[in-house]
Amino acid sequence: MTLHLGNGYTVYLKNVVAIMDIEKASTSKITREYLSGAGRAGRVITCSYELPKSFVVSLDEDLTERVYICGVSAETLKKRANERF
Repeated sequence: MTLHLGNGYTVYLKNVVAIMDIEKASTSKITREYLSGAGRAGRVITCSYELPKSFVVSLDEDLTERVYICGVSAETLKKRANERF
């Protein structure tokens, strides 16, 4: 099963590690450092050109970590994920 992140981006639900509200999570220094490091490493994928509302951390089949920056709220993504189960 997949989770639609917006603008044609999807990830397999089994690979999702976290769905986070970007505004709430970015108040933490650790989260800001994590996102910055992921960006420097080229692991960030921007799913929308709108104001970012959430980010999703997932592991690819080869266990490569990816961070998807989404214009969809974390609550909406969580609801979509729960509808699949």
